[in-house]
Amino acid sequence: MVQWTEFERNTIQDIFAKMDYEVVGPKALARCLVVYPWTQRYFAKFGNLYNAAAIMGNPLVAKHGVTVMNGLDKAVKNMDDIKGIYAELSVLHSEKLHVDPDNFRLLADCLSVVLAAQMGTAFTADVQAAFQKFLAVAVSSLCRQYH
Repeated sequence: MVQWTEFERNTIQDIFAKMDYEVVGPKALARCLVVYPWTQRYFAKFGNLYNAAAIMGNPLVAKHGVTVMNGLDKAVKNMDDIKGIYAELSVLHSEKLHVDPDNFRLLADCLSVVLAAQMGTAFTADVQAAFQKFLAVAVSSLCRQYH
C-alpha cells in the first residue's frame, strides 16, 4: 500500500479538481500518439492518424483522452486502493487489448508535459513530485496483471 503525505494527497486532489478533462485528456493522448507513433497501433479503428494535425483533430482520440482522465479521476477518489480500482482495467488492457504496459508510462509522461504547460510556474518541483508519484502508482496498478 502506498503511503501518501497530506501534501501529496491535497496536491493531487487540487490538481484534478482544477483540471479540465476535456482539454487535458485529448492533448495528452494526442501528444503520446504523435511523439511515440508506435502507440498508434492500438487505435487502428480511430481512422486517420497519419500526421500530427490529423491526430490532434481526431474526435475519437479526444474522446478516449477524456476516458483516460475519467479513469484517473477514479484513482484520485480512491487513492488508498488504486490497485483495486484498476484491477479490471489491468485485465482488459493485458488480456483483451494486449497493450504494451510501457505505453501507460509514456502516456503518463505526456500528461505531465501537458499539465506542466497549463500550470506554468505553479508546477513546482514539489507539485511535480506528488503528481509523478500518483502517476507511477496508477501505471503500476494498470501493469499489475502483466506480472
